[in-house]
Amino acid sequence: MKLTQALRLVSVKLPTGSSVERAMSRCHTVEDLRQLAARRLPLPVMEYIDGGADGELSLANNSAAFERHRFIPVALADVSTTDTSTGFLGRRAAAPLGFAPTGYTRMVRTEGEPAVARAAAAAGLPYVLSTMATTSLEELATGPTAEAERWFQLYVWKDRARAHELVRRAAAAGYRVLEIAVDTAVPGNRLRDIHNGFTIPPRLTPASLLEIGTKPGYWMRMLRAPALEFANVSDSAGSNALTIENIGSQFDPGVTWSDLAELRAIWDGDLLLKGPISPADAVLARDLGVDGVHLSNHGGRQLDRTIAPADLINPVRRAVGDDFAIVVDSGIRHGADIATAIALGADLAMIGRPYLWALAAAGEPGVAYLADLLVGQFRRTMQLLGVASVDELRRRGMQLLDEEPVLPRPHTPGEIPGLLLPQA
Repeated sequence: MKLTQALRLVSVKLPTGSSVERAMSRCHTVEDLRQLAARRLPLPVMEYIDGGADGELSLANNSAAFERHRFIPVALADVSTTDTSTGFLGRRAAAPLGFAPTGYTRMVRTEGEPAVARAAAAAGLPYVLSTMATTSLEELATGPTAEAERWFQLYVWKDRARAHELVRRAAAAGYRVLEIAVDTAVPGNRLRDIHNGFTIPPRLTPASLLEIGTKPGYWMRMLRAPALEFANVSDSAGSNALTIENIGSQFDPGVTWSDLAELRAIWDGDLLLKGPISPADAVLARDLGVDGVHLSNHGGRQLDRTIAPADLINPVRRAVGDDFAIVVDSGIRHGADIATAIALGADLAMIGRPYLWALAAAGEPGVAYLADLLVGQFRRTMQLLGVASVDELRRRGMQLLDEEPVLPRPHTPGEIPGLLLPQA
């Protein structure tokens, strides 16, 4: 081959855009975003995001529970037009995907919760604000996120008047769904944080001072930004304690079903319970007037060895019937996981760690990029499965999957139902 012919085959494209834009252009998976986040964040902060409780067995099993399922596609189906949108609790979403609550989001990147909520709103997806957010209920209810699909997740505090006040504030600020976390009677034993001496907000220690040279962007943003605080409870006693143990000491380990009835009475909107909720507990919640469950084991960060939420979807759906909302999180890393969740019987899948990685990697544009990535993967999975809509995916359900998870142990006669799965 002549040199001139060979040169015609060579295409040299000079890099364009900022360094962040160039880095994002090379991110084609959630794992790519995680690796980019790891290059941006100090190690203790990255391990706070990535870590789980105790031996991290639940953490490892969460994604594996989705990946165990194998698809059985429908042949010769017309998928030239595919609709990823779905209805949930009387609203439409662009896809059966949402952004789960995470605490201390401004610690990951100073734009924090508003950046995530804006990206979610632009993508047509719901966002859940945590009690332990670094942005207040009221702040998120103004500006570009005022008309967003905003939910609020409540930790029930020992100061019950404080918890009820948060519920009323959420209602006044236009939050449409209230989620009550039922898996935080005490904090999980997160060994990575203990080993790292992790505090909230991160402190400049001799070890972290050594990282300033390698992570200057993170520390300069943190030093220029307002001080981190737990914006929804900043004036309560102990709310600004720095250790995870002290923060968790504000939560009430004595919460019972009677407390749920009180919260149902003061909240007029849709109400979900969030945790690793068994079929029997889901039925009890439904009968007490709860509108749905958010199946979650806190991303493996609370009780280790807890059943993966993916393995609860189908048993809970069979127990509660069709007219009861099921949200699931913990372990979703690909659009195929979203498709699996819907086929198993969920209405909505949510992500937590992935959007924190995306936020750390590139701020709000990173979160928007992640939403497009996951929805695109979900659409492609639907087309390759041979289904043209979310309703069809849900209707065909288990016909498209080759594994049915083992049911968790039901309550035995005379056993008092608890808020968590019974543990052998």
